[in-house]
Amino acid sequence: MFIISLGLVFFYAPREAVMGEAQRIFYYHVPSAWLSFVAFGVTLIAGIAYLRTNDHRWDRLGIASVEVGIVFAIMALLSGMLWARPIWNTWWTWDPRLTTYTILLLIYFAYLMLRQGIEDPDKRARFGSVYGIVGFVSVPITYFSIYLWRTIHPAVFGRNESETKMSMEPQMLQTFIFCNIFFMVLFVTL
Repeated sequence: MFIISLGLVFFYAPREAVMGEAQRIFYYHVPSAWLSFVAFGVTLIAGIAYLRTNDHRWDRLGIASVEVGIVFAIMALLSGMLWARPIWNTWWTWDPRLTTYTILLLIYFAYLMLRQGIEDPDKRARFGSVYGIVGFVSVPITYFSIYLWRTIHPAVFGRNESETKMSMEPQMLQTFIFCNIFFMVLFVTL
């Protein structure tokens, strides 16, 4: 699937008119960001399930989802920096989306570190569950940051057409959908 996604990104999807070749990063950047949100959502659900059942399988699912979510979040941040350089002429700016996403990543890094300090497996699982539930608050804040504060980060899918910063031709949309499916398969596999 990865090879097919590369073929679609570089040979099938047309060059975007405004951003040019740099826009091709979009096909990996957006799915990795979305899947980090999904992974942290799974952690939320696993945390609630653990607190209701005390079944350690839920705890294992929660921590695995945090680990995978962090990988996807790092991928989104790095690909975003690669995209930002030619478009914004800087690797980093303290844009609300970038700042809230970095805070989200630090929250989940802290989750992993703080869990390691608790030796009792039941207390560690309970702590991880509560932290995963509370930490999830950062996901909607990050997602809605482009609507709450002034930002230079594009809203690919806005509330109306005038808010959408980038239009998609059919080949672009097909490539985007395929890359999202590919990343979802990767998420489930990991």
